Amino acid sequence: VQLVESGGGLVQAGGSLRLSCVVSGSTFSFNTMGWYRQAPGKQRELVAVIGSGDGSTNYADSVKGRFTVSRDNAGNTIYLQMNSLKPEDTAVYYCYALRLRLGLRFPYWGQGTQVTVSS
Repeated sequence: VQLVESGGGLVQAGGSLRLSCVVSGSTFSFNTMGWYRQAPGKQRELVAVIGSGDGSTNYADSVKGRFTVSRDNAGNTIYLQMNSLKPEDTAVYYCYALRLRLGLRFPYWGQGTQVTVSS
């Protein structure tokens, strides 16, 4: 299974970016997909996730109202629309997919894409 992110880059504060993550090589579906981020010297933190069933979403308080997570109908691609970006949003953003099976958790991660917001 491969998760490949794209869409990161350098943007000024107040700007927007859209991250994409394409999942390939999977013969099964995932229960949850989403995005985490890790800033220098900090722990990796949840940004936004979306459920595969009802499409319910969950966001970190710091990004609510600014970021939107979505997915395509096939469930192979997820997106993160980031608006009103702030310098504190600077981090490596990781795509995440979780499969639950027989009570066990099987997480998958992308390689990460850098997002840098200048003030």
